Amino acid sequence: MPHPAPQGWYPRRGEVYLVRLLGGKTRPALILSADLLNKYALDVCVVPLTTVQRGDFSLRIPVRPPEGGLERDSWAKGDQVHTVEKRDLLHPPLGRIAQPTLRRIEEAVRAALQL
Repeated sequence: MPHPAPQGWYPRRGEVYLVRLLGGKTRPALILSADLLNKYALDVCVVPLTTVQRGDFSLRIPVRPPEGGLERDSWAKGDQVHTVEKRDLLHPPLGRIAQPTLRRIEEAVRAALQL
């Protein structure tokens, strides 16, 4: 269950949070922005996660439980980077993505943005 974040808290790159969306829905998302920005900015860049697989779509990276604190097979949407306000992250984080998976997600985002 979400609770208030402790003093000095900020989200860390690679953590997975539930994000409060308009209409009260929540969706898991991976923190992608750099920790220095995460510490001082009011918002963060995230990659949303979905439980809906869309065939063999190379920009959707699989994340298998228990990685990231997830309970269901999920896919990181490398083609849908979003910016959300930190106040919309439900504390505490669900978990953390492993470095090899995070690298694959970064590659998908770079490909989607042609970086």
